[in-house]
Amino acid sequence: MTNHWNDLQYADALMVIGANPAENHPISFRWISKAIEKGGKLISVDPRYTRTSQMANMYAQLRSGTDIAFIGGMINYALENNQYHNEYVANYTNASWIVEDSYSFEDGMFSGYDEKTRTYDKKKWAFKADAEGNTLKDPTLQHPNCVFQLMKKHYSRYDADTVCGVTGTDKKMYIEICKTFGATGQTGKAGTILYAMGGTQHTVGTQNIRAYAILQLILGNIGIAGGGVNALRGESNVQGSTDFGLLYHNVPGYMDVPTTAEGDLTYEGFLTRITPKAGYKINHPKFFTSMLKSFYGDNATKDNEFGYHYMPKIQAGKNYSFMRIFDAMYRKEIEGMILYGSNPVVGGPNSFKEQAAMGNLKWMVAIDLFETETSTFWQREAGADPASIQTEVIFLPACGSFEKEGTVTNSGRWMQYRWQAIKPKGESRADLEITHMLARRLQELYKNESSPAAKQMQALYWNYGEHDHPDIDLVSRDINGYDWKTKKQVKSFGDLKDDGSTTAGCWIYTGFYPENDNLSKRRDNKDTGMSNFLNWSFAWPANRRVLYNRASADLNGKAWSKERVGIEWDGLKGQWVGNDVPDFVKDKGPQDPTFADPFIMQVGGKGYLFSSGLNEGPFPEHYEPYENPMSNSFSSVQFNPAVQFGEKEMNAKGESDKYPIVATTYRLSEHWQSGVMTRNVPWLAELVNNMFIEISEELAKEKGIKEKDKVVVSTARGEIEAYAMITKRFKPYKLKDKTVHHIGMPWHFGYKGIATGATANRLTPHIGDANSTIPEYKAFLCDVRRA
Repeated sequence: MTNHWNDLQYADALMVIGANPAENHPISFRWISKAIEKGGKLISVDPRYTRTSQMANMYAQLRSGTDIAFIGGMINYALENNQYHNEYVANYTNASWIVEDSYSFEDGMFSGYDEKTRTYDKKKWAFKADAEGNTLKDPTLQHPNCVFQLMKKHYSRYDADTVCGVTGTDKKMYIEICKTFGATGQTGKAGTILYAMGGTQHTVGTQNIRAYAILQLILGNIGIAGGGVNALRGESNVQGSTDFGLLYHNVPGYMDVPTTAEGDLTYEGFLTRITPKAGYKINHPKFFTSMLKSFYGDNATKDNEFGYHYMPKIQAGKNYSFMRIFDAMYRKEIEGMILYGSNPVVGGPNSFKEQAAMGNLKWMVAIDLFETETSTFWQREAGADPASIQTEVIFLPACGSFEKEGTVTNSGRWMQYRWQAIKPKGESRADLEITHMLARRLQELYKNESSPAAKQMQALYWNYGEHDHPDIDLVSRDINGYDWKTKKQVKSFGDLKDDGSTTAGCWIYTGFYPENDNLSKRRDNKDTGMSNFLNWSFAWPANRRVLYNRASADLNGKAWSKERVGIEWDGLKGQWVGNDVPDFVKDKGPQDPTFADPFIMQVGGKGYLFSSGLNEGPFPEHYEPYENPMSNSFSSVQFNPAVQFGEKEMNAKGESDKYPIVATTYRLSEHWQSGVMTRNVPWLAELVNNMFIEISEELAKEKGIKEKDKVVVSTARGEIEAYAMITKRFKPYKLKDKTVHHIGMPWHFGYKGIATGATANRLTPHIGDANSTIPEYKAFLCDVRRA
């Protein structure tokens, strides 16, 4: 989240798209309800009329996979009807920057495309610069090649008629939503966008979120209370896990992983690659060096490039994301796998093929609370032949969150300590204990060897205690960082050095543990202003509750709205003051030429309406999902041209003549993720104990299906059996030249536990986003028949 849960109450309009907080984040709805009580308008955009839709002032039916069309039309409406915040756009975004003549866009394609590699030459999308390298700008926003004019031209194609012909949204309702949310572009107003996996799990998922951000930037809704682009995380520590390098291409703190590329052969070369010329990321050398010092201690010195060569390097150009791992498994390139709380036999796309790929492993370790479908993939119950599978499977029992202690970081970036409630059952251990035990035993195993692998383990500075239970306080101190000589805790990431004199396990958390006070344990519930509760827990970075909050004030440093004061410039004190910790240099005043550059992480200090950072283009463009029921209305390019295909055998594709119905997956209140925990809890299993699909009354009539009938859902990947739930929550979609049916299904079920049922992800395609490679779970084609 750019903002946080409590902040939602300050929104004049809340657009929920690709999310269902009333059911999936029910406690969060307290703050949404407060906004409604104050006169705020709740807008629900979803393929299904959910419980969030039921509470909303406006509901828009949206065909799965058409978010960019929907948002692109809203951008066009705001620009054409002068709803955008002109002063904010002109001064706080890169709208005035002039783009090189090499940039072009024609019939769905941007300039610089290589059809063979399915990649773009992003240099074609560069900004014009003068002889000194300064970006050329037009403050009037009239230059035909300035970002503002290029954006207007790009989205002028997204008129309401075309958009609604693609999304299936009622035109009258769509216009009303455009007017309502666009009105938050007025000075003193605020609108927020809330999204979850319904926005990201598409082949254009990252660009979906980019589209949300562009809309919020032109309305002036970033950096202000009640604004932002806010991801609703589906677990208590999803945010924390990604902060600490969960994704294959990140190390803790969202810095790049070194590769085998020639430029990364030296630490200096690697730092040159990852460090921009301007913006706060120029400090990457300090952050990365401090992290290496945390990893390797005395074994990280200037002479050995701070232990950089001990770090494993990923192969340059190789994708190590979830689906590509299973592709490699299918090709027998991977011998072993450790799974922490992961259940891909239920949660992975085209999961039957992923299950088959696991049969090529020599060994697998599953760490979980209960026996999972993945840990038993070799059993007859899974449809497997145990005699043909030679994989050695080791199951390590883990304990639940209430049986261990430590921190979690919520969607709002608040790091909160949780104390142990009860002792773990049996031999179950916390994830941290298991990792600690594994590291200590590996160091012991390698201590007398001289291989490269042994040197890496020997160099590791693992100082969390000499027992199987690690000292969590030492782990916390290490995350924060300290002065290597004095061992005193570092107060902020501004104190980190690039000379090996400081450590920091994760730089964005530096400051949460000053010398003797773990701030994640704070529980002062006094409101310090705008419900930021600055003395409750700790929010990264630097306890800032709203990111880019310099943008909450105008060019002179005064709050856009006295009712929504984030921070303001106090000329007498010579510093920023207000209800939040400034996400800006505290004493940077009007005399500084960068005083009006609120987006401190970006080169140039502006919010990027036009960006070369993503693989398929500088502006989000609508492309149809991999499996789709109609031709693209915006261009002749049907599918995202930058998506990379994986193993062909893993990715069968269905066509609309055989599979005419659009399908999506979703979560329930009663079950969680792949169901391992909830399907093993009797009272939750009793509440929802069977796999079902939701189908419209119209489709049921057409197919001769009655309530609770057993039905078969089939796709190009396979078929499953489930019960029919006939509902008004789905309606047929009236598209530009046809009517299309849409169904939905929960993805929580498998064959283990008390409540069992068919797995929805047996049906989903093994293809993903062009940037993150997140699978396209939310839009695929199927057919339905009576069993």
